[in-house]
Amino acid sequence: MKLALPALLLAACSAAPASPPRPASPPQPDAAGAKAFAAKVNEDLKELGVKTQTASWIKNTYITDDTERASAKADEEALGYLSNAIHEAAGFKDVRTDPQTQRMLYLLRVNSSLAAPSDPKQRLELTTLGSKLEGIYGKGKWCGPDGKQPCRDLEDLTVLMGKSRNPKELLDAWVGWHTISRPMRPLYTRFVELANQGSREIGFTNMGDLWRSGYDMPPAGFEQETDRLWAQVRPLYDQLQCYVRARLQKRYGKAVVPDGAPIPAHLLGNMWAQDWTKIYPLVEPYPGAAPLDVTGAMVAQGWDSQRMVKTAESFFVSLGLDPLPATFWERSLFVKPRDREVVCHASAWDVQLDDDLRIKMCIKVDEEDLGVLHHELGHDYYFHAYYKLPYLFAQGANDGFHEAIGDALRLSVTPGYLKNLGLVKEVPADRKGLINVQLKDALGGVAFLPFGKLIDQWRWDVFSGKTSPADYNKSWWELRRKYQGVAPPVERTEKDFDPGAKYHVAANVPYMRYFLASILHFQFHRALCKAAGQTGPLHECSIRGSKEAGQKLWAMLSLGASKPWPDALEALTGQRPMDATALLEYFAPLQKWLGEQNAGQRCGW
Repeated sequence: MKLALPALLLAACSAAPASPPRPASPPQPDAAGAKAFAAKVNEDLKELGVKTQTASWIKNTYITDDTERASAKADEEALGYLSNAIHEAAGFKDVRTDPQTQRMLYLLRVNSSLAAPSDPKQRLELTTLGSKLEGIYGKGKWCGPDGKQPCRDLEDLTVLMGKSRNPKELLDAWVGWHTISRPMRPLYTRFVELANQGSREIGFTNMGDLWRSGYDMPPAGFEQETDRLWAQVRPLYDQLQCYVRARLQKRYGKAVVPDGAPIPAHLLGNMWAQDWTKIYPLVEPYPGAAPLDVTGAMVAQGWDSQRMVKTAESFFVSLGLDPLPATFWERSLFVKPRDREVVCHASAWDVQLDDDLRIKMCIKVDEEDLGVLHHELGHDYYFHAYYKLPYLFAQGANDGFHEAIGDALRLSVTPGYLKNLGLVKEVPADRKGLINVQLKDALGGVAFLPFGKLIDQWRWDVFSGKTSPADYNKSWWELRRKYQGVAPPVERTEKDFDPGAKYHVAANVPYMRYFLASILHFQFHRALCKAAGQTGPLHECSIRGSKEAGQKLWAMLSLGASKPWPDALEALTGQRPMDATALLEYFAPLQKWLGEQNAGQRCGW
């Protein structure tokens, strides 16, 4: 789930005005000047952050033209300031100063997803292109090849992709959505040129270099690190891909799903083939095993949104953490109002950046949203742990940590935990039930891993010039085949711009954070389980009630970004490198079972 945190540092400068306000006159480029500059920027960004967060909260919980305009204006002021501050921070790059100031300046330089050129006309051109690209995506609809059929937007097409089992219908939806991004191609080409220019102005070779520099290691070293993590998890993914392909072949036939070939992208239940959970009924190992009707139990027992949130809060309190502040219960949005439009997508907030914790969510009484609440409160407790730090430190240790914390704590919502809540009578003990549960989880988390890596791999190659505009689509599908074993269901050409059919490309949102989070949250979970004294299988562990686990968790959360992320990781796990062996340990029963099922199959592509 996305979270709304003081994200000026992560925001693209997509609304910067032609003449943005500037920080105070640049201090002298010496140690004292650098310290004064960092202090002023922290103060100013926090003030601007409160304005943008407040306006954004109102916009999200009371959608009107006026609230959208007010939020855009607040963003415009803040992002204009940030653009100038980043350029001025580059002037202190070689200044020797105290470690805290040095880190603040580093974070200021590297934590923006877009560096706008200093020339006002070029900056305006860049931000206009960014708005157009996102607008094309947001307005995208498919009205049939002749334009005369009822138009369907992405929400309609997503439902169809998840429910339909008709290959022709799925193909029509897939091809239709991928037509919306064709007009983006020339706009994106120019966007990259201007963004690279802005990146060079603040000391980076290109925008990919800027993105990779935000991980406390050289850019080339970080790319190698992602390759190493992918190599760890690829054997499990390959087994999953082989099993799923065989089951889909059984359903659709070899003419549609050939032996030894990539899986056609339109058959995996998701527009981008990044999450395969919607096809679980087609690949379920043991139909009927482990039916845990948690939602039915919640409804029968009269659960409501307040009880669900209180239950999630009690999980964190059981770890020795503070109860949520009274203002959380007064200011959060838990149910969809009847009198106005709101953004129902779940998110966590610290609106005034002073422990003003909230969640915004149209809670449904079901098992999924009970898990989501544990995830979202994980974000809020992260905010709570670091809100007293200077603004530039008030963020996750790296951009994968926030999502990883939420996901790690959600892993503790086990059948055993649900039994303690009175929502299941017995914990499934048979192997069939376990394999069903693990396969369904893997269709989400494991199937996502190669997609999570390749999105930014493609963009890094584009930003560096390794992939030229003439080869945008060719390179995209080469990476999809290489990492995912997924192929387009019809021929694609350079008239298409299939990367733009994914929101994060159109909106210039870095994606590697999701790949990292998908690995880190298992590493966090294993460390917390160890602190809690867990001795059984990792997939059975819930840390509920462990003060020792809570202390380990707090030690990491309270650092924010004040230290390099390996220091934060070590505070929780005792390890400095990111490590995917915890993910493999968690899914060990499934990986063994998949190997048995795939024996004699022609795996690979």
